[in-house]
Amino acid sequence: MVKEPKHCSFCGIEASAAVPMIAGTEGYICEACVMLASQVVSSWGKKKELADMQGPLPKPAEMKAMLDQYVIGQDLAKEILSVAVYNHYKRLKNVSRKAGGLGESDDSVEIGKSNILMIGPSGTGKTLLASTLAKIVGVPFAVADATTLTQAGYVGDDVENILVRLLDVADGQISRAEWGMVYIDEVDKIARSPEQAFGTRDVSGEGVQQALLRLVEGSQVKVSAKGRRKDHSGNDSVMIDTSNILFIAGGAFPGLEKHVEKRLLPPKTAIGFHAEVSNPDDKPTLEAMLNATQPDDLKRFGLIPEFIGRFPVLAPLEPLDVDALIQVLTEPKNALVKQYQHLFAFDEVELEFTQEALAEIAEKAIARNTGARGLRGIMEHVLRRTMFDLPSRPDVERCIVNAEVIRGEAEVEVVPREKSGEAEDLKRLSGGE
Repeated sequence: MVKEPKHCSFCGIEASAAVPMIAGTEGYICEACVMLASQVVSSWGKKKELADMQGPLPKPAEMKAMLDQYVIGQDLAKEILSVAVYNHYKRLKNVSRKAGGLGESDDSVEIGKSNILMIGPSGTGKTLLASTLAKIVGVPFAVADATTLTQAGYVGDDVENILVRLLDVADGQISRAEWGMVYIDEVDKIARSPEQAFGTRDVSGEGVQQALLRLVEGSQVKVSAKGRRKDHSGNDSVMIDTSNILFIAGGAFPGLEKHVEKRLLPPKTAIGFHAEVSNPDDKPTLEAMLNATQPDDLKRFGLIPEFIGRFPVLAPLEPLDVDALIQVLTEPKNALVKQYQHLFAFDEVELEFTQEALAEIAEKAIARNTGARGLRGIMEHVLRRTMFDLPSRPDVERCIVNAEVIRGEAEVEVVPREKSGEAEDLKRLSGGE
């Protein structure tokens, strides 16, 4: 009786000295199929983690509607960001879905990622937009300050520390961190200094831009995992693939409009009686110049071409006017007026702002040139004395803030609780008679 040769139950290859088999109760499996099965099982685990991390991806219009609940204005920037974030995570979801089977995908097109660069004055909502987007999509989010970064080997933060923070936010799960979002703030501060002498190292400017290139473009980066579980080899460092991490950079870029204006309106060189007289009214607004920003303007500002090329999506943010700041104070879910009204409500006191007071607060913030970021400081200064006295005064029912209070010409109007109580008693007595 001839013994039937052993065959792999999965791929059918015949056993030999070069192809050993692992025997089961009713079949065999070769080494290649074991390795392939291991990859499939690990991809299942990764897909399960990602499915737990994310629900259905909101459409761009839905993302913008959610952003409208937290950020006032900036419709153009919201539209640009919503499309970029949707395309990025739509790509990742489709790639991970195709990676779940045994066969290779027949799709030969590889879609690259498009990082985002936000340009706008301080206090216009750059950080809030990025953090709200991460909350909407449901991915880990980390904020890094470019001013603290230096080249490797110098005192300061290395660029790899950005990924350490992202890994911390993802609770040490590498697969979650590799789908995360990173916001790098104050990018304009690492621009190349024009008066930097040649031959010296610009360790906190151009050197940081060079160090960020590898991180941003997508590569395997080794980061420290101190305090976390070591890998199988006993190392306390892990490898993170940054090719699927969405990087959003932002900065105020003061003076960028001058470079845009030179490109849009070349200086007139004619002199004498025949020279054209320049009209200040013809000068474009700051908003128009930021919207017209081109990569060449960023290069003149001091960013290196390689760094600009890693951020193909430009999202300009417009300066906030008085009306927009009043909306910031009152309309968003986390509006400052609502926050302080809740704080006063804990002491059973109503807080009321007149429309003129809100306009005065907005004008003060514009005068300070701090945008929406300066609103809280103004309100803290105005309400500080009242918040100091209120816990000791249970007789107060309502506080009214008007424009004179904001200008410092009057105190916050306090309505005692007894007045309303006495009026109710009189009304009840007169009704009873």
